[in-house]
Amino acid sequence: MGRFCLVPRPCQNGRVVLVSFVASHHNRDLAVLEQLSVGADTLGATVVGGQPNVFGAVVLPTCNRFEVYLEAEDTAGARDAIIDALVRSTSLPRESIDAALATYEGDDAVQHLLSVATGLESMVVGEREISGQVRRAYADAQAAQHLSPRLDRLFQSALRTSRVVAASTGLGTSGRSVVSVALDLADATVSWDGARVVLIGTGALAETALGAIRGRGADIVGVFSPSGRSTEFASGHDIPAIDDLTDALRGADMVLACSGGEGIVLTPAMVATARTGVATDLTVVDLALHRDVAPGVAELRGVHVVNLETVGAQAPEESVTAIEAARAIVAHAVARFVDDSRALDPAVVALREHVFGLLEREVARIRPATGADAQSVARADAAEAALRRFAKTLLHVPTVRAREHAAAGETDRYLNAVRALYGIDVAVPDDACPAADA
Repeated sequence: MGRFCLVPRPCQNGRVVLVSFVASHHNRDLAVLEQLSVGADTLGATVVGGQPNVFGAVVLPTCNRFEVYLEAEDTAGARDAIIDALVRSTSLPRESIDAALATYEGDDAVQHLLSVATGLESMVVGEREISGQVRRAYADAQAAQHLSPRLDRLFQSALRTSRVVAASTGLGTSGRSVVSVALDLADATVSWDGARVVLIGTGALAETALGAIRGRGADIVGVFSPSGRSTEFASGHDIPAIDDLTDALRGADMVLACSGGEGIVLTPAMVATARTGVATDLTVVDLALHRDVAPGVAELRGVHVVNLETVGAQAPEESVTAIEAARAIVAHAVARFVDDSRALDPAVVALREHVFGLLEREVARIRPATGADAQSVARADAAEAALRRFAKTLLHVPTVRAREHAAAGETDRYLNAVRALYGIDVAVPDDACPAADA
């Protein structure tokens, strides 16, 4: 276990809270997410090191989301610190950054991370790549020593919940992911058997793509890395390293680009030069957050482009039953994640499970489908926020009363009231997972 930078203590003016600031494909276009993710590798250390009231940070940038999880004394102050750091590291104006980031606090932050880690918030619902990305974000924060104890528990809970969902619901067992959906879309223009594919990028997404492409019968003719890491990657996967990308494009049937860099790799001029006199078409799949492929490439004759926007619009739906079961498990895990140093009374945990389970089902009913217009998304977001505020308000008094009754030695009175009002059996093991009908 890595060392923690600080052990948070409650402040005089209030208690330390978990908070997250989130921009994703649900509420922002990918161009904004690209900009927000510039400098993500140093953002956590910058905020924790520069703000005495921020005790821990984990930054989660992926191809379709940018999220920051903090433990801090003051949500507004933490938000200002994040925005200040992003103003310095990106080209976005402060107003745009402020508008892009949704705020989740307390239970809402816990619920959001667990939903993200289980694939419920992904562009391709149920995709399993996200759990690895969450794990890397957690490990990076740990290695950089800006992971607080409560954030450590939160991310361990998220990763544990992800494993339970995968094993219990079948969500994601279809193998759908951003890569697989993108390659399915490329079926329209690529004859896979013996197709010559150029890979751009050497990260985790490139590893996944390489195996998926080979599985379809295509040949990886080489790998190119804008950062100069192609030789090491190539030697580990028995493929050539590419020095002259223009020359490699001349004989390619497909390019899969996922470099994760911050600049354009394929320009219209480069592709046009490489394809001069070539009769066959070229399919380009761009899965890089920072766009490896310039927009003008898609306008070239005989060139077909699949990008993250296309994947988001065309991603297939997962089973409703599997999604509902996954949401029940998430609601269960959120209810059992405790903010205090000791476990809550089992009756309160059971009541929280009950309310959060109902909440998740209602949120699932109002959530718009992928590709919905901005107005529909905004209405759904507002309704979800109202439902979550209502749920927290509903739970506040029962939680306070539980502690009061426990202090007064009247535990049985409280337990009997919960059973009578809600029909909840509070004698559940701490490590129980919800049944299919939870």
